[in-house]
Amino acid sequence: MNIEDLRDYCLSIGPVMEETSFGPDTLVFKVGGKIFLLVGLDQVDGLRFNVKCNPERAIELRERYEHTVLPGYHMNKKHWNTVVANQEIDDRKLEELILHSYQLIVESLPSKIRSEVKGL
Repeated sequence: MNIEDLRDYCLSIGPVMEETSFGPDTLVFKVGGKIFLLVGLDQVDGLRFNVKCNPERAIELRERYEHTVLPGYHMNKKHWNTVVANQEIDDRKLEELILHSYQLIVESLPSKIRSEVKGL
């Protein structure tokens, strides 16, 4: 997966907004005004991105994919993972991690916003 594939996938999963709210070097994807993925645009060595994760699942993923799923860089490490693409897991699994993050955020939205997001 490269950054273009990542962007295309994020924009395809629902009513997603992309912003550079943390500056020109960080692309942020939001649903219902809340962040579900962040990725640095200045990466040279490979693709890394942060996604939200259920805390229990985060621990399991970090143990299973110790070189690929890491505690979230500059994030709440209980709820966020940094994922290193193109190592231990394939693109389908990467997409699954992104979708999990998106779904966690959707489920945490106030009911009115959640209904609007799911209704689109």
